[in-house]
Parts: sequence; structure tokens; C-alpha cells
Amino acid sequence: MSDAFNNLLQQTSRSFYLTLRVLPAAVRPQIGLAYLLARTTDTIADTELVPVEQRLDALKRLRERIQGLSSAPLNFGELAKQQGSPAEGTLLEKIEASLTLLQTLSPADQQLVRTVLNTITGGQELDLRRFAGASAGNIVALETAAQLDDYTYRVAGCVGEFWTKMCRAHLFPKLRLDDAQLLADGVRFGKGLQLVNILRDLPADLKKGRCYLPAEKLEPAGLRPDVLLSPANETKFRPLFHEYLDRAESHLAAGWAYTNTLPLGQFRVRQACAWPILIGMKTIEKLRAGNVLDLQRGVKISRAEVRRILVRSTVAYPLPKAWRKLFFTTGKAVASGGKLA
Repeated sequence: MSDAFNNLLQQTSRSFYLTLRVLPAAVRPQIGLAYLLARTTDTIADTELVPVEQRLDALKRLRERIQGLSSAPLNFGELAKQQGSPAEGTLLEKIEASLTLLQTLSPADQQLVRTVLNTITGGQELDLRRFAGASAGNIVALETAAQLDDYTYRVAGCVGEFWTKMCRAHLFPKLRLDDAQLLADGVRFGKGLQLVNILRDLPADLKKGRCYLPAEKLEPAGLRPDVLLSPANETKFRPLFHEYLDRAESHLAAGWAYTNTLPLGQFRVRQACAWPILIGMKTIEKLRAGNVLDLQRGVKISRAEVRRILVRSTVAYPLPKAWRKLFFTTGKAVASGGKLA
């Protein structure tokens, strides 16, 4: 991958670029390109100044190009002008270059990238249709817990499958592993990271009229999306919020089991998995300790905290006891030695 695309990756994702940089060269281009394409589709979906139907049309045309079903040139220049971030504007402007890179991958790798992007864009299109017309004054909530689980799979759990299959094919194809369990844990790994994002971003999403906490969970607790973050409802909201923090933690525990199932000699891949898990757990710790006012102000892991996680994991890697201690839980979800309790 060229320096220009490496720079674009660095500009569009501070955390993922750290992960990508440590990956082995055998899988770095494929995973990096899949991320760039997914970030491009996400940028299109999130361009709120553009009508929903126009965004859906752009996603459809891009999906068809990624899948090889169309060769019609794409020009997202007008969408690029609507971006607040120069890097995201560049992503849209360089879409043809990204699609050209896709053609340089092997047929098997192209298919893996196409499959995961098909699932991701499908989730983004569903999201746009579901929340069409939503606003701060008209908050729309998911209806069921199954819808939330489906959404976290479509936009993140499927990435765990893609990551697993790509690494398996290029890094340890002959190693005997329980592939079904590895894939299942990989899916939960992705779902956990997405659920952490949903819980952390709850205030921002509510301002956009989106509530990913399902109505079937809110209503029995006497809650509505528009009153979730009212201090007066803190007592009613906190048990439900913690229930979802527990679920996110349990998924990340499966991710930790996944990480420790990978061959010990795959230092780079194991670190690339460990870092987002440990950052996610640190985020959960802060979300547990705060209140609704803290949530409204925003919960974020500082650059210094990220650096400490990276250094600690690197130092601990050759020391099994220290490595196991990296993953901490509240007791609701436990992973040790690659197993879930």
C-alpha cells in the first residue's frame, strides 16, 4: 500500500492505524484496504447534510463496484465537499484509487473483502432506512434486542470473521484449531467493540435522534429514549446501562479468549487484537464509574492511557502471568488462559 494511503489511514483512524501498523505484512494491505473502503461507506452514510435517499443511492453504486457488479465510474466530489474532516473528503475523492487497489488482491482475498463489505454496507443501508426522519425532537429506538445484536454483527461482528479468515489463510493455514469456536469468538470480539462504541456514544446518537438501546428493554424499566440521560432517571437507567456494559464485557472476554487461541508465535496479530480489547475494557471501566452527567460530557481514553496499554502489553507478552493480568473484569465476565468462565 502506498505512502499516500498509509497517511490516509493514519488521518482517518487514530486507534485502528496503531493496530494496522503492527500487523504482519502478509495481511496488512488486505485489512488496511478493507478498512479504507468500510470507512468510505461509513462516511457516505454519515453525511447528514445530504438527503437519505441520495446517500442510499451512493452506497448502492459503491457496493456494486466493490462487488464487481458494475464498472460505472464513481465521482463523490459533491459528497466530499460536505465533509468537516479533510481526510474524509479525501477518502471520497480517492474512491477510484481504492477500488483499483482492490483489483490487485488475489481472487481469494478479493472475495473476503467483498463479503465483509457487502455485510457492512447492508447494515449501513438498514440503519439509514430505520432512522430516516429521526431527529433530536423525534428519537427513534430499535425495537428489539435481536435488532441490536443483528446491527452489531453487520457493522463489526462480520469484521471478526473477515479478520480470522484472512489471518488463517496467510499466517497459520496448517495449524490445527477449532475453527468454529475461533470464528464464533471473533464475531463476539467485533460485537463487543461495537457495543462499547454504542454505549459511549449514547448522548451523541440521541442528539441525532438515534437510540440503539431497544424499546423492549426501555419500556419495562419505565424509560423512553428522550429521558434516558435525565439525572432524574439515573436510578432507573443505571441497571439497564450496566446490563449492556456487562454484555459488552462478556463479548470482549470472548475476544480475549480468541486472542489467546492464536499461535503464541503470532506476536503481532495477538497484540493487534489485545490493544482494542484493553482499550475497550478501559472505556467500560470509565462508563461504569461515571453517571449520566459524565456520559453527557463524554467518556474518552486519553492518548497517554493508550500509550500505557501499548507499553504494558508489549512488556507483559513474554510473561504469562503478567499477560493474563492485562485483562481485568468486574466478575461478570471472566476470561483466563484463553477460556471463558
